[in-house]
Amino acid sequence: MKKLAALFSLIAFASLSHAADSACMTAAKDKKLAGAAQKSFVKKCETDAKAKCEAAADDKKLAGAAKASNVKKCIRETPPAS
Repeated sequence: MKKLAALFSLIAFASLSHAADSACMTAAKDKKLAGAAQKSFVKKCETDAKAKCEAAADDKKLAGAAKASNVKKCIRETPPAS
């Protein structure tokens, strides 16, 4: 069961990392980043956004699928920190 949960978490994170329509990817393109610099920027941006979004979901007392959906949407929409 733990392996299955870890697999789903990995898939979810991978799909977030490759989301071309995320605010982080848009910011990277606006900064004209490419290659490793773009990948690094987007990864850090999405990691920071994930922490903020999970905290917000906890504040809203969300759990399960509602929390996962909310966090995923929040990460896509959260702009990078200035």
